Amino acid sequence: MSPNPPVSVALTELGIPHRVFAHTNPVHSLEQAAAERDQVPGQVVRSLLFRLGEGEFVMALVAGPDQISWKALRTHVGQSRLTMAGKDEVLAVTGYAIGTVSPIGLATPVRILVDPSVTAHGEVSLGSGVRNTAVILASGDLMRVLETVQSAQGEKLEIVDLLE
Repeated sequence: MSPNPPVSVALTELGIPHRVFAHTNPVHSLEQAAAERDQVPGQVVRSLLFRLGEGEFVMALVAGPDQISWKALRTHVGQSRLTMAGKDEVLAVTGYAIGTVSPIGLATPVRILVDPSVTAHGEVSLGSGVRNTAVILASGDLMRVLETVQSAQGEKLEIVDLLE
């Protein structure tokens, strides 16, 4: 295995400054992860994959422990029904196991929605592709990477109020 997690490798290739944080013990909560990283919960970005239909997915990025508003998500994507992707779908679509998911270096191009909470702090952390390991970077750099990724897919990065 590479000494650096896949997300770190991708960020390095893009010239994005970041650091890797490896937890010494298993992480059991967002609050624990934040505390061990010397962050507040609102700095931890969750990458959540939703199934819109057969083979169609969207990823929502939110920071902190607040819940996604299913109504806001359904309204934005124009669908009355959607579900969280299952464990096998998450791995197949993103290339990452649940708990390690990042919007960077995805196995399959996915439409990405970003809640404004992601940019509320100057620094954020997110999944690295490796369990109990995070990547920490400036929120502005994360947004630039996401804009580049979405542009390469012919999409525009969507900033959407998704939290309840």
